[in-house]
Amino acid sequence: MFFRRAIDILRRTGRHEILCTSRRYREAVELARIKQLDLTIVGKHGGSDRYEKLRQSSIRAYELAEVINKFGADIAISFSSPEGARVAYGLGIQQIGFNDSPHAEAVARLTIPLIGKLYCPWVVPYSAWAGYGISRRNVVNYRALDPAAWLKHDGRVEPEPDYAKTVLIRLEESKASYVADRNLGAAGMIDGLINSLHQSADIVVLGRYEDQIGEVEAKYGSKVRVLRDVVDGTKLINSVGLFVGAGGTMTAEAALMGKPTISIAPFNFYVERYLIRSGLVRKATNPKMLVSLARKMIADKKFQQLQIKKAARILGAMEDPTDKMIAAINAVRL
Repeated sequence: MFFRRAIDILRRTGRHEILCTSRRYREAVELARIKQLDLTIVGKHGGSDRYEKLRQSSIRAYELAEVINKFGADIAISFSSPEGARVAYGLGIQQIGFNDSPHAEAVARLTIPLIGKLYCPWVVPYSAWAGYGISRRNVVNYRALDPAAWLKHDGRVEPEPDYAKTVLIRLEESKASYVADRNLGAAGMIDGLINSLHQSADIVVLGRYEDQIGEVEAKYGSKVRVLRDVVDGTKLINSVGLFVGAGGTMTAEAALMGKPTISIAPFNFYVERYLIRSGLVRKATNPKMLVSLARKMIADKKFQQLQIKKAARILGAMEDPTDKMIAAINAVRL
């Protein structure tokens, strides 16, 4: 979603040869298929186990080195890929990195010291990156949150007539090291919400991993509708009346689309803090608070209309991160 428009622009110029790679990761692979983005799949996700993460990362770095060396790249652009950063550094390829998540410490430690320029939203201060070994002059801010890269161009889809009765719950990235290593999770938060609203609302749960999806199906049964297939997130968000997010990107996306949005992320991060300050997101820190906020947001039509207007104004004032990306590529001296 973040790179797709930049890839199209670069290809249209006819001056660039583009190679797009990803590891085998359920949502990345399936969404690329939906968006008709041609990916070269190298390696796979290592899951939540530390040893398996290390093993799969090492395998992928070796295989990616073979692919990139054969391709002969001049510039490497990634959203903080540890294997991408290591391979590009080892092959002497200039790197441009994007990252809005300094709280993902393991990834940041393995990527930030190796890239030439780091681009990030203006709401993330330099102090968040300083400990990862990058100088201030090599950190470039853009005045936007990352979903602006696609929301400024993907037109809104008309919602279904009964969308206000639909609640979408986006589960956390439970196998990411910043969640798995600290044993964080949102499971305890959503019990009360589902038990309280399942008779009056259509509750849709969007998971990330097969085992996570299976656990939700086994626990809640017919009380929820679990999406087994990967879907276009923007269209899905547009079709619901309330978004409850335990992660980062889709929470920001829903908020910038003007959807009543509640964050139940089991950690704090800079993008979320900005969204809360701007009034686009409310944070629920316990199950009782989550149920209360959800009931109020679903019932308050005036609030829903105000959120749409506020989000449109805030998104309209944001830059397009893609423009920064294209300018950064054109500024590289080979």
